[in-house]
Amino acid sequence: MSEASSHRRLSDEKQGDLKVDSAVVRTFSEKNAEFQHKLEQRRARKAEKSKSATVDEVKLEDKEEEEDAAEVDITEHMMSIQECEREYGVDVKEGLDAAEVERRLEQYGDNALTPPPSKPAWLIFLSHMTGFFSLLLWGAGILCFIAYGLDSEEPSNLYLGVVLTIVVFLTGCFSYYQDAKSAAVMEGFKNFLPQQCNVTRGGKLIRVPAAKIVPGDIVTIKNGDKVPADVRLINSSNFKVDNASLTGESLPQKRTPENSKDSPLEATNLAFYGTLAVNGTCQGIVIRTGDKTVIGTIAKLATTTENVMTPIAIEIHHFIKIVSSVAIFLGVTFVIISLVKGFGTIDTIVFGIGIIVANVPEGLLATVTVSLTLTAQRMALKKVLVKNLESVETLGSTTVIASDKTGTLTQNRMTVAHVWYDEEIKLAHGQGPQSYNVEHDTFVMMQKIATLCNTATFINTPENMALNVVQRTTNGDASETAMIKFCEPITPIEVMRRNNETIGMIPFNSANKFAVTIVNQDNDWDKPRLLLMKGAPERVWSRCSHVLVKGKKVPKAEVEDNYNQAQSDLMNNGERVLGLCYLELPKDEFPRDFEYAAEADPEVLNFPLDNLCFVGLMSLIDPPRAAVPAAVRSCQSAGIKVVMVTGDHPDTAEAIAKQVNIIRDPTRRDIARKLGVPMSEISNDHKDVDAVVITGAELSKLEDEQLQHYLDYDQIVFARTSPAQKLIIVQALQNKRFIHRGYPPSEPKPVRHVVAVTGDGVNDSPALKAANIGVAMGIVGSEVAKDAADMILLNDNFASIVDGVEEGRLIFDNLKKSIAYTLSSNIPEISPFLFFILLALPLPLSTVLILCIDLGTDMVPAISLAYENKEANIMQKPPRDMNHDRLVTAKLVSFAYLQIGMIQALAGFYTYLVVLNDYGFHPSILPGKADTFENKFLVPAPTSAQIGGDTSKYATMTGVILDGSVLNECNIKRAGVCHVPEEALAHAQCAFFISIVIVQWADILACKTRTLSIKHQGMRNGMLNFGLCFETCLGAFLCYVTPLNTPLGTRDIEFVHWLPALPFAIVILVYDEIRKYLMRNLGKGNWFERFTYY
Repeated sequence: MSEASSHRRLSDEKQGDLKVDSAVVRTFSEKNAEFQHKLEQRRARKAEKSKSATVDEVKLEDKEEEEDAAEVDITEHMMSIQECEREYGVDVKEGLDAAEVERRLEQYGDNALTPPPSKPAWLIFLSHMTGFFSLLLWGAGILCFIAYGLDSEEPSNLYLGVVLTIVVFLTGCFSYYQDAKSAAVMEGFKNFLPQQCNVTRGGKLIRVPAAKIVPGDIVTIKNGDKVPADVRLINSSNFKVDNASLTGESLPQKRTPENSKDSPLEATNLAFYGTLAVNGTCQGIVIRTGDKTVIGTIAKLATTTENVMTPIAIEIHHFIKIVSSVAIFLGVTFVIISLVKGFGTIDTIVFGIGIIVANVPEGLLATVTVSLTLTAQRMALKKVLVKNLESVETLGSTTVIASDKTGTLTQNRMTVAHVWYDEEIKLAHGQGPQSYNVEHDTFVMMQKIATLCNTATFINTPENMALNVVQRTTNGDASETAMIKFCEPITPIEVMRRNNETIGMIPFNSANKFAVTIVNQDNDWDKPRLLLMKGAPERVWSRCSHVLVKGKKVPKAEVEDNYNQAQSDLMNNGERVLGLCYLELPKDEFPRDFEYAAEADPEVLNFPLDNLCFVGLMSLIDPPRAAVPAAVRSCQSAGIKVVMVTGDHPDTAEAIAKQVNIIRDPTRRDIARKLGVPMSEISNDHKDVDAVVITGAELSKLEDEQLQHYLDYDQIVFARTSPAQKLIIVQALQNKRFIHRGYPPSEPKPVRHVVAVTGDGVNDSPALKAANIGVAMGIVGSEVAKDAADMILLNDNFASIVDGVEEGRLIFDNLKKSIAYTLSSNIPEISPFLFFILLALPLPLSTVLILCIDLGTDMVPAISLAYENKEANIMQKPPRDMNHDRLVTAKLVSFAYLQIGMIQALAGFYTYLVVLNDYGFHPSILPGKADTFENKFLVPAPTSAQIGGDTSKYATMTGVILDGSVLNECNIKRAGVCHVPEEALAHAQCAFFISIVIVQWADILACKTRTLSIKHQGMRNGMLNFGLCFETCLGAFLCYVTPLNTPLGTRDIEFVHWLPALPFAIVILVYDEIRKYLMRNLGKGNWFERFTYY
């Protein structure tokens, strides 16, 4: 693989973290450089003055140097371990007692950094009041007050300004309330995962919350932990820390109890709070906690952060810019046209306000806030911690999930299932001839290796130790826990460990895939030292020359076939297999004071790791989680490829992959068995192979093009992979642009993968960071992995990822639905102004009534779509293409404006014309009569001579000619309205308003789903049902409450005038149901899907 391909961009969500880290690194570097500079200056001056300096001058130099050191406030790195013990009044073997811990906790406080000042509530509230949409409406309100000031005889502008002000204020209050609810849920997440650490107190190793450790505590830190405080090391075993977040150093730094550096910031015997342990183990004395730590001091100097917009925030911001630009452009255009056509300044301002208000979807931001609040609540119930709630939507776009096996797909409840020794597979549980025998010499050595070459321990509390061995809580990973629970009933592990003191160790790491422990056999220095190894069978076997069979060593070639068959049988059962071996080290070559190198690096290794004696195999079973097979199938139905990436053996990985549905079709192994030939004769490119299992060794030999070829497969397992290879796989998936397999060479399928990666160990952190969404395990996950991830599964359950995918898709779906619903009423709101200006038609809909729609009747239904349940087929749809399927697309605009919006506009105009006709104003006379209606201009009835003597049709009229046009007889003879232009127009405008309410009934039912029929979705959204009732009742309330008629321009319209819009509502619903039916049933990629699916 090319070196460049192993370094890719971090996802957008990680960039904010990098900016915070850079501020810390910059401050740390400045502090360290300043300290070193002063130190060098002092030393230079002391050297120059050493011959002639007086005693007082020397003392002054020493004092200044002490003051510089005091700025950093750490001197323990220059003390011996014994001096540190005296300084902190602690015995490193016993630790502090409970009473002393309480006293120091009261003195020093909790071990936590003081959080940076949060944005005050009033500022957050102000930001909700001054969003871009809100500013547009505030501006419109101010213009209304200005218009009223210029013409105080026209109170409608005052009413409009007051309504705008009230509505923007109430909308801001609602949005602030929902935002506060969402923030409260996310704040509650922090209490789910308190960092724990191992502390020696009262002579016992216990786990306590990291916030409760105090200076003087003796802490034990292992690979994968976050350093809980500033610590002075007492002892270590190949201990390395990742200081990148503090110092910017890209490589892990080794830490030992020894130190030769003057600067505490460069001391090799200090580990700083918040850095990450990436290798080995150590024990140390806590010297600083909380704000007194180095990072606590620096944090005060580097508290600035920059917020990085998430994909959904970018989409919404993009939409706001488009809509606002359109609104302002149309508003300005209409203002110019109005002025050109000779409209007055006040009228022109009101028109501009109307156009802007009609185009702004005022309920959108409230809908977004509600959606995120609901998502926070649902994710909390499902035990999923999301660091950035909006990134859930990115998970909804996921096309590939690269999942670890142990603890994610499986239960992480390892138990020893079988042991293989003396060339036989034995059951690890039960009795009889198939079970192991504790008296067999080979088994005795196997038990010794499993117990001593093992760092897992039982939590040493009376309550825990009283439990059955299987139920006890432990410190250690799942595999080592299974081994000590297997060995404890035979010989208590603490007894065996006390009788065989550890004198050297190589901790397990992913590069070696083995661990080594060297013990003083039976604590007898006259006996040979015993080197014990356990690890991946192939790694252990390759270092052995003999095998222990019935207590005797035989050349391994004699049992190799039996070994290979046993290993294959165990792994094909889905069991994780470990190899165990040993070597006796001569006491003369390795005397009592010999110091064993703690690394498996040949350049520094000072003891042998070859020609060992193989003892046997121990297989552990970790059954798949019950919900995982169905969850994997659900992902596959949703177009999401699930890839297993594990460090386990390929046979075990393949067996588990088949159990959880990652592999459903034949692999090389299956074809080889079917044909009865060796697997080496079947290539991954065999025509019958539809699922591939690729090992880390094979992966390392692949070129980029070859890897891309294998990534075309839908069913893939990567086994025995290293952390670097896991990162390469993730980046290769992200870089993939075409799928060739199964497509004509000239027409490959374009693709752009959004990759989610799961992991729990330190080794997974590079891949977690590089992924679009990193998902860490909350129970077994290391602090390093949790820091790198975007999402933490508090229950370690893969099925929770599927819940997250559903939630991400649901957020995007519901926002699209809400926007489609909101935009559709823009056409019937804008078109009245268009006809008013171009045809001088009496204004069909006033600006105040537009506000009543957008901020009144439409608001609750639009928000209610955030509560809409997922569609039944949400996980049968392919993931959205982030390049093309934007929040607002041309197809959505077409649906809202050109399809539904046009029908709604027709409903409004038809109702408007019906009402005016009922009150004597025939549609044919309306064009050009805007001024006449505005000025209430009526002329007296004509004389008999003027109309040829027929006056019967004018008998009841006081005025019968409207600007030269003869009026009809009123269908509804309502006093004060019939043939009264002002009142008839007010009734027509109110009826137009009600018609939009009615067609919006059908619109919201159409927007409930994007593909399914409403018959399938049902009416289970209680908030939407309430919204339907609310908008109807609000519409009636605004019409029939008399005091509101004057300020809003509404009227108590006849019931019959509610009806003209009903046929249009039916047309909308029927049209949409037919559209969705054809989209579902005409085959994939049909015309309706291509051009109308928004």
